[in-house]
Amino acid sequence: MLWTLVVKGGCLPLWRRMAVWSLWILLLWAASLPVAVTGARVQGQVGGSVLLVAEHHPGFQVREAIWRSLWPSEELLATSFRGSLETLYHSRFLGRTQLHSNLSLELRPLESGDSGNFSVLLVNTEGRAWTQILQLKVYDAVPRPMVQVFIAVSGDAQTPKTCQAFLSCWVPNISDITYSWRQEGTVDFGIKSHGLFTDGQVLRVSLGPGDKGMAYSCIVSNPVSWNSTIVTPWESCHREAGKASYKDVLLVVVPVSLLLILAGLLSAWHWGPCSGKKKKDVCANGVAPETENPLV
Repeated sequence: MLWTLVVKGGCLPLWRRMAVWSLWILLLWAASLPVAVTGARVQGQVGGSVLLVAEHHPGFQVREAIWRSLWPSEELLATSFRGSLETLYHSRFLGRTQLHSNLSLELRPLESGDSGNFSVLLVNTEGRAWTQILQLKVYDAVPRPMVQVFIAVSGDAQTPKTCQAFLSCWVPNISDITYSWRQEGTVDFGIKSHGLFTDGQVLRVSLGPGDKGMAYSCIVSNPVSWNSTIVTPWESCHREAGKASYKDVLLVVVPVSLLLILAGLLSAWHWGPCSGKKKKDVCANGVAPETENPLV
């Protein structure tokens, strides 16, 4: 492991160099100590801040404190040596750390790659050490979900009295999310599980004419944020009911067109210039004179 202290200007004064040497000795000594894992978990949001609290027993008078990142890479983040606070260490958190007077470490702004394990080593005035491990998980902010409405169309040509709708909710590229639904205008939060599919991502509802204004909210959340979208499925039911499929159109239009064409042909044949008794006489009279007058 390699830790580097960033120093502006020339050489460190003697007392500072002695403090740094003491720090390195303390670090090497701490590496051989058993670690007291507390398992504290901290959650944060990308772009926000998080406070890693250094906890210790009452009466434990802290003299030195060392903050490190253990995973995914081991890095020195901040130190407190006899009241002198230092955070200018080369790490991926350089410029994003602040060590408070109570020895808690603040990280900001958070990035998606900041998740990992952190440790703080506290040494009291008697030389006793206490190590605490903290697990940081950074989440993205949940965007507004997209909701699509799918209608189960029946074979009945008339407008159905009930509408079976499937509401599908989705958000892209977000981990550790949960889906839930809420019927707007009701006190109860949530919907019975028998109408939910795909881990709550799809909701099935049955609507009637009295449910025209009924709206549903899809709520997507992770441990640090949430977002929602409201949809009124009856509008899609009405649109789908007024639509005829391509096959239905062909089944109606093609026979009617054939009947109209056939009726036109029969009409033309029946009412032609030489059809009927009177028409035959007219045609015969019209042809005879032309045969009696030879061409000159």
